[in-house]
Formats: sequence, C-alpha cells, structure tokens
Amino acid sequence: MSLTHAELLKLKRWNTPTIYNGWEAITKHDITQGFNLEETRDYMPHMGPMVGYAVTVQFEPSNPNHPKQSPQAWSEYRAYVASVPGPKIVVVQDLDKPRVIGAFWGEVNSNIHRALGCVGTITDGAIRDTDEMCNAGFKALARRTCVGHAYSTPVRWGIEVEVFGCKVKPGQLIHADKHGFLVIPQEDEARLLEASVYMDGNECSTVIPAARGAAGKSYEELLAGIDAAGRQFGVNMKQKFGSTGEW
Repeated sequence: MSLTHAELLKLKRWNTPTIYNGWEAITKHDITQGFNLEETRDYMPHMGPMVGYAVTVQFEPSNPNHPKQSPQAWSEYRAYVASVPGPKIVVVQDLDKPRVIGAFWGEVNSNIHRALGCVGTITDGAIRDTDEMCNAGFKALARRTCVGHAYSTPVRWGIEVEVFGCKVKPGQLIHADKHGFLVIPQEDEARLLEASVYMDGNECSTVIPAARGAAGKSYEELLAGIDAAGRQFGVNMKQKFGSTGEW
C-alpha cells in the first residue's frame, strides 16, 4: 500500500468521475485506458464508492475438473488474500464469459472475504445472494446475477486479469462506484487525492457557477460568461498542472 488508510477514506468521499478528473490532470498515461470499457452494474449503489488495492483471481464454473484437480484451491487462494494488506477489492475474471454458468460470490464467500479485509468485488461474471451480500457490507460491481455457483473454484490467483475490457494487476489501487471503476497506476497514487479535490474546486469556482447563474441574463450574456469561465478554468489548470484540461 502506498497510501494511508486515512487517505483512502478521503478518496472514498468522492465519486469515481471526480477521481478520474484528478487522475487525468496528473497522469502521463493514456487517459482513454485504465477503466472499464464495457458496461458494469453496481448492485449496492447505496454503499457509495469503494476504494482498495486489487487482489485477483480467475475461475471457470462450467468446468467440473477444477475442484477435482485442485481440492486445496480455496484454502490456498484464501491464504493469498489474507497475506495482502487491506482494504482490498477482489477482481474476478470469469473464464466462461460470455456465458454465465455460476457465481463466484454469494452470502458465505462475501462474509469470508469481508473478514479477510476485502471491501468488495469487481467481477465480469455473476453474483447471487445480493441482499445477503449487502448485509455483509460487501459491495459488488458485476455483469449480472444468477442462481447457482456450479463448479466455482479459484483456478489462478495473484496474476494480471482482464475484466470489462480493462487489465488489472495485483496491488493496483482501484476506485469504483455506480459509474464504473478506475485503476490507478502506482506512480499516480501520491498526487491523486490533491488533484481530485483541486479539480472539483476548479469546476465549482468557474464553469458550474457560470452555468447556474443564468437568472436575469440574456443568452448572449450567459454564453459569454460560460466562455470566460472556461478560459479561467484552463488558466487555473495551466498554473497548477501545466495543462488546460477539458475546458
């Protein structure tokens, strides 16, 4: 972990688009990558955002050979999860995709992982027992729900996985909410919170009040004010980060 638990809690106070805005301002990486390229569904939006470091696993619930060939897989996988500092987000790649045969997650597995310091999951497969997962305080972004678990067994873990068109490595910082998820490169972690807070403040002091202060103005005055606010937004960005940003 590069950030303290207190810093992670502060990041959790902002939605994922705001964190993206901050990351965009400081990163040297491609800003069209590092997040889900496919639709996700947040089954616990009332829990708000989740923030944590990735632990990764692949499973293939359609294959009955996995439990037979690796009877200790669950125990060995749980030992891996326990060995990593929290808070953690479990990123699960379903090797049966696009089919949905069984769920990695349900009431029991969610409670076990919560006890191991995990705050939630991102899976391109399915979940079940959604009410019980909520009761466990375990957040889930998933593709859909299903009824059974089939031959749900960890196949490989602690490796790079790909979910929703985004590659995730173990130990990467993730911010996720009802909009999707963002995977932060390690070199961008230290400045992420400051940049995100700054970007929100920059919007609130320039373009947003220009748009909301429309009462009594003609369209010409309103448009001129928005243009001026956009320019000021860019000036602020240039002074802070050396780039003009989206406005």
